[in-house]
Amino acid sequence: MTATQISVIVVSRHRPAALQRCLLGLTQQDHTDFEVIVVADPQAAAEVAALAKPIKLVAFDQANISAARNAGLAQAAGAVVAFIDDDAVAEPTWLSRLVAPFSDARVIASTGYVRGRNGISYQWKACEIGADAQDHALQIDALTLRAGTPQLAVKTQGTNCAFRADTLRAIGGFDPSFRFYLDEADVNLRMATLGLTAIVPEAQVHHGFEASARRAANRVPLSLFDIAASTALFLRRHQSAPDLAMGLRQLSHREAQRLSQHRRTGRLNARAETDLLLSMAKGWAAGCTEPLSTLAPLVQPKTGFLNFPSFGPSKGSVLCGRFWQKSALMNAAKHSAQSRVTTVICLSPTARPHQMRFQPEGFWLQTGGLFGRSTRDGPRLVFSSFQNRILQETARFAAFRPIN
Repeated sequence: MTATQISVIVVSRHRPAALQRCLLGLTQQDHTDFEVIVVADPQAAAEVAALAKPIKLVAFDQANISAARNAGLAQAAGAVVAFIDDDAVAEPTWLSRLVAPFSDARVIASTGYVRGRNGISYQWKACEIGADAQDHALQIDALTLRAGTPQLAVKTQGTNCAFRADTLRAIGGFDPSFRFYLDEADVNLRMATLGLTAIVPEAQVHHGFEASARRAANRVPLSLFDIAASTALFLRRHQSAPDLAMGLRQLSHREAQRLSQHRRTGRLNARAETDLLLSMAKGWAAGCTEPLSTLAPLVQPKTGFLNFPSFGPSKGSVLCGRFWQKSALMNAAKHSAQSRVTTVICLSPTARPHQMRFQPEGFWLQTGGLFGRSTRDGPRLVFSSFQNRILQETARFAAFRPIN
């Protein structure tokens, strides 16, 4: 095992199509010395095995993200372990940038930025997590190394983070009591005094928020039990004198706002809202009474390193055209994506907002209007020639993937 070897762990449960897209994105990484460990339900594991790629597979079908990550960690032979969700796709430079700070021996963790469903707006940037389970936003635009305390630490996003493997094992890995939510935040506070966390804005992934047992495809929650249970557990573990009454008020206020927004848009009816609030109450009660776990250090893996084939440093292709050329562009992109990172920009003569999505065929597709905005904080109307607009858009994503 060398300091350059990385283990990438992907946990998946009942989302085989999303998992396949995530793995396809990993084949286009410019980092060349990493392995991939997939922890998935038996059906998805069988489909991954059929790919005949060098992937370490762990069959796991419990609704417990922490236990699943620990199962992956048990197979990880890399000096650094990185995590990405199955419903996310990494930019080609993601892994190289995320793990670069570990060349500094003081760094024990790193996290990057996450773009949302439209592939352009940010879903998460930098923040710290307090012992009160509250996020505190950070205004950071460049690589930053930051120390923490057991009361306040950089929050690593579960779909875009990495840890020094020996340090993560030394603290007992992820706490299985956190079946979902605040699982990585708990790790952040337990690791806070052991070293620095790197915030790497240019290490980016696109996160799709696919449907799951806890969330519908339209992002409406199906249960708040685990969120509430994890919040109560978190406060009890990390506050010396936990203010559970205040914690419940904060949680209730936040979730009520979220459910109210879904009600206004017609995605949630009154009965479903009542059921969700009831599940939150039950989860809170469970989190207040569940015994706090004692975590022992995890053992070193017995498996060897299994290199995953990727593009490595490669050229890129950008294919551009009008909306009536979309079919030809897509066909050309499918061929190009076999050997290089490929991006298609297809514009209509409208002011439609732009979207950027990684396609199942292995290329990036940006669509929208010639006069539409491509950033949420930009002007609604963009007056530009076709050529200049292509140059502007290419320059925007050239920071994250090769364009040539």
